[in-house]
Amino acid sequence: MIIVSACLLGENCKYNGGNNYHPNVVSYVQGQEVLAICPEMLAGMGCPRTPVEIVDGVVMDRDGNNVDAILRQGVARAMDLVLQEDIKCAILQSRSPTCGVKQVYDGTFSGKLVEGAGIFARALMDAGYLVLDAEEIGSKGPIGQ
Repeated sequence: MIIVSACLLGENCKYNGGNNYHPNVVSYVQGQEVLAICPEMLAGMGCPRTPVEIVDGVVMDRDGNNVDAILRQGVARAMDLVLQEDIKCAILQSRSPTCGVKQVYDGTFSGKLVEGAGIFARALMDAGYLVLDAEEIGSKGPIGQ
């Protein structure tokens, strides 16, 4: 089974009510068992919702509200689902405060990126799973493999 950020599959769960449909990811996982996950939705944050970023290690929304505990509860729910399955890898949405693999927004809500991982991506990596950024996926799978 492959974990995929639900927004990459076209699910409207992005903060602005849209999605991040990624045809290469959809093509790659076609015919495979997929576990679509959106930690923000599992946290009950709704859609659309106020954007969040990681500020000094704490997840905050654009209005200055600390949403760290609720979002970490969503990640815990996601990990509960993950641990019940035989997972091959995870393909997650780039730059997201939950799913970003290599980079996340810097916490200033200015669009600037910094090296680092979102809290769900970090939880998966810490648990030993192979985690790929959606931008690493070509139509036939991970680029360079």
